Amino acid sequence: MWVPCQDGRVTESIHPTTTAGWREWVGLPDLQVEWIKAKLDTGARSSSLHATDVELIPGSPDRVRFRVLPWQATDDDAVAYECPVHDRRIVRSSSGHSEERYTVLLDVVLMGRRVAAEVTLSSRDEMGFRMLIGREVLRRGFLVDAARSFAGGRAPRDVRRRNRGRG
Repeated sequence: MWVPCQDGRVTESIHPTTTAGWREWVGLPDLQVEWIKAKLDTGARSSSLHATDVELIPGSPDRVRFRVLPWQATDDDAVAYECPVHDRRIVRSSSGHSEERYTVLLDVVLMGRRVAAEVTLSSRDEMGFRMLIGREVLRRGFLVDAARSFAGGRAPRDVRRRNRGRG
Protein backbone atom coordinates (compact mmCIF):
# COMPACT_ATOMS: atom_id res chain seq x y z
CA MET A 1 0.00 0.00 0.00
CA TRP A 2 1.42 3.37 -0.98
CA VAL A 3 0.59 6.55 0.93
CA PRO A 4 1.54 10.20 0.39
CA CYS A 5 3.86 11.82 2.95
CA GLN A 6 3.54 15.36 4.31
CA ASP A 7 6.10 16.67 1.81
CA GLY A 8 4.33 15.09 -1.17
CA ARG A 9 6.62 12.06 -1.52
CA VAL A 10 4.97 8.69 -1.81
CA THR A 11 6.23 5.87 0.39
CA GLU A 12 5.15 2.35 1.19
CA SER A 13 3.11 2.09 4.39
CA ILE A 14 4.60 -0.23 6.98
CA HIS A 15 1.17 -0.80 8.51
CA PRO A 16 -1.56 -1.06 5.89
CA THR A 17 -4.95 -0.45 7.43
CA THR A 18 -8.16 -2.38 7.15
CA THR A 19 -11.39 -0.65 8.11
CA ALA A 20 -13.66 -2.73 10.32
CA GLY A 21 -17.03 -2.03 11.86
CA TRP A 22 -17.72 -1.77 15.58
CA ARG A 23 -18.88 -5.40 15.48
CA GLU A 24 -17.55 -8.17 13.27
CA TRP A 25 -17.68 -11.92 12.82
CA VAL A 26 -14.28 -13.39 13.65
CA GLY A 27 -12.73 -16.84 13.62
CA LEU A 28 -10.62 -18.66 16.20
CA PRO A 29 -8.68 -21.22 14.14
CA ASP A 30 -6.79 -22.63 17.15
CA LEU A 31 -10.14 -23.69 18.62
CA GLN A 32 -11.63 -24.64 15.24
CA VAL A 33 -14.33 -22.00 15.75
CA GLU A 34 -15.13 -20.52 12.34
CA TRP A 35 -17.63 -17.91 13.52
CA ILE A 36 -17.99 -15.94 16.72
CA LYS A 37 -19.51 -12.47 16.96
CA ALA A 38 -17.12 -9.92 18.44
CA LYS A 39 -17.30 -6.31 19.53
CA LEU A 40 -14.30 -4.19 18.54
CA ASP A 41 -13.53 -1.95 21.50
CA THR A 42 -10.89 0.75 21.18
CA GLY A 43 -11.38 1.53 24.87
CA ALA A 44 -10.24 -1.93 25.97
CA ARG A 45 -6.54 -2.76 26.03
CA SER A 46 -6.75 -6.52 25.75
CA SER A 47 -9.12 -8.90 24.04
CA SER A 48 -11.49 -11.10 26.01
CA LEU A 49 -13.26 -14.38 25.25
CA HIS A 50 -16.27 -15.90 26.95
CA ALA A 51 -14.98 -19.08 28.60
CA THR A 52 -16.51 -21.46 31.10
CA ASP A 53 -15.05 -24.16 33.34
CA VAL A 54 -11.70 -22.33 33.39
CA GLU A 55 -9.17 -24.22 35.50
CA LEU A 56 -5.48 -24.86 35.78
CA ILE A 57 -4.61 -28.40 34.78
CA PRO A 58 -3.75 -30.33 37.96
CA GLY A 59 -0.01 -30.85 38.29
CA SER A 60 0.70 -28.29 35.57
CA PRO A 61 0.43 -24.72 36.88
CA ASP A 62 1.38 -23.27 33.50
CA ARG A 63 -1.50 -24.84 31.51
CA VAL A 64 -5.19 -24.00 31.55
CA ARG A 65 -8.26 -25.71 30.17
CA PHE A 66 -11.60 -24.14 29.41
CA ARG A 67 -14.72 -24.37 27.27
CA VAL A 68 -15.78 -21.84 24.66
CA LEU A 69 -19.47 -21.41 23.88
CA PRO A 70 -19.52 -19.64 20.51
CA TRP A 71 -23.28 -18.95 20.38
CA GLN A 72 -25.17 -16.39 22.44
CA ALA A 73 -28.29 -18.28 23.45
CA THR A 74 -27.10 -21.87 23.74
CA ASP A 75 -24.20 -24.09 24.70
CA ASP A 76 -24.45 -26.01 21.41
CA ASP A 77 -21.12 -26.56 19.65
CA ALA A 78 -19.12 -25.95 22.85
CA VAL A 79 -15.38 -26.41 22.34
CA ALA A 80 -13.05 -27.75 25.03
CA TYR A 81 -9.53 -26.40 24.75
CA GLU A 82 -6.27 -26.58 26.66
CA CYS A 83 -3.19 -24.41 26.20
CA PRO A 84 -0.31 -22.74 28.05
CA VAL A 85 -1.06 -19.82 30.35
CA HIS A 86 0.59 -16.75 28.83
CA ASP A 87 -0.03 -14.43 31.77
CA ARG A 88 -2.30 -13.66 34.69
CA ARG A 89 -3.69 -10.15 34.75
CA ILE A 90 -5.80 -7.98 36.95
CA VAL A 91 -8.50 -6.68 34.63
CA ARG A 92 -10.89 -3.87 35.55
CA SER A 93 -14.31 -3.99 33.90
CA SER A 94 -16.14 -0.92 32.67
CA SER A 95 -18.17 -1.04 35.89
CA GLY A 96 -14.97 -0.76 37.94
CA HIS A 97 -14.89 -4.36 39.20
CA SER A 98 -11.37 -5.90 39.19
CA GLU A 99 -10.55 -9.59 38.87
CA GLU A 100 -7.56 -11.75 38.02
CA ARG A 101 -7.88 -13.53 34.68
CA TYR A 102 -5.80 -16.05 32.83
CA THR A 103 -4.42 -14.78 29.55
CA VAL A 104 -3.74 -17.13 26.63
CA LEU A 105 -2.33 -16.61 23.15
CA LEU A 106 -4.79 -17.34 20.36
CA ASP A 107 -4.88 -16.55 16.67
CA VAL A 108 -7.87 -14.45 15.62
CA VAL A 109 -9.09 -14.09 12.04
CA LEU A 110 -10.50 -10.58 11.66
CA MET A 111 -11.46 -9.15 8.27
CA GLY A 112 -9.70 -12.05 6.59
CA ARG A 113 -6.41 -11.35 8.40
CA ARG A 114 -4.95 -13.77 10.93
CA VAL A 115 -3.33 -12.06 13.92
CA ALA A 116 -1.97 -13.36 17.21
CA ALA A 117 -3.83 -12.04 20.23
CA GLU A 118 -3.42 -12.02 23.98
CA VAL A 119 -6.89 -13.03 25.16
CA THR A 120 -8.21 -12.99 28.71
CA LEU A 121 -10.66 -15.72 29.67
CA SER A 122 -13.77 -14.46 31.42
CA SER A 123 -17.50 -14.92 31.82
CA ARG A 124 -19.21 -12.74 29.24
CA ASP A 125 -22.63 -14.33 29.73
CA GLU A 126 -24.23 -11.00 30.55
CA MET A 127 -22.57 -9.28 27.60
CA GLY A 128 -24.00 -9.00 24.10
CA PHE A 129 -20.89 -10.46 22.50
CA ARG A 130 -18.95 -13.63 23.24
CA MET A 131 -15.69 -11.91 22.33
CA LEU A 132 -14.22 -8.45 22.68
CA ILE A 133 -11.32 -7.37 20.45
CA GLY A 134 -9.13 -4.76 22.14
CA ARG A 135 -6.47 -2.24 21.11
CA GLU A 136 -3.57 -4.70 21.22
CA VAL A 137 -5.07 -6.44 18.17
CA LEU A 138 -6.54 -3.35 16.52
CA ARG A 139 -3.27 -1.42 16.48
CA ARG A 140 -1.88 -3.97 14.02
CA GLY A 141 -3.43 -2.21 11.07
CA PHE A 142 -7.15 -1.99 11.81
CA LEU A 143 -9.29 1.13 11.85
CA VAL A 144 -12.69 0.95 13.51
CA ASP A 145 -15.54 2.83 11.87
CA ALA A 146 -18.14 3.19 14.61
CA ALA A 147 -20.85 3.83 12.02
CA ARG A 148 -20.36 0.42 10.39
CA SER A 149 -21.22 -3.13 11.38
CA PHE A 150 -19.89 -6.31 9.80
CA ALA A 151 -17.67 -4.54 7.27
CA GLY A 152 -15.95 -7.89 6.75
CA GLY A 153 -19.24 -9.48 5.76
CA ARG A 154 -21.98 -11.30 7.56
CA ALA A 155 -21.79 -14.89 8.64
CA PRO A 156 -24.01 -17.26 6.66
CA ARG A 157 -27.68 -17.16 7.60
CA ASP A 158 -27.63 -20.53 9.38
CA VAL A 159 -24.73 -19.32 11.55
CA ARG A 160 -26.57 -16.12 12.44
CA ARG A 161 -29.70 -18.11 13.34
CA ARG A 162 -27.68 -20.49 15.49
CA ASN A 163 -26.13 -17.52 17.29
CA ARG A 164 -29.63 -16.31 18.15
CA GLY A 165 -30.58 -19.76 19.49
CA ARG A 166 -32.64 -20.74 16.45
CA GLY A 167 -30.30 -23.37 15.00
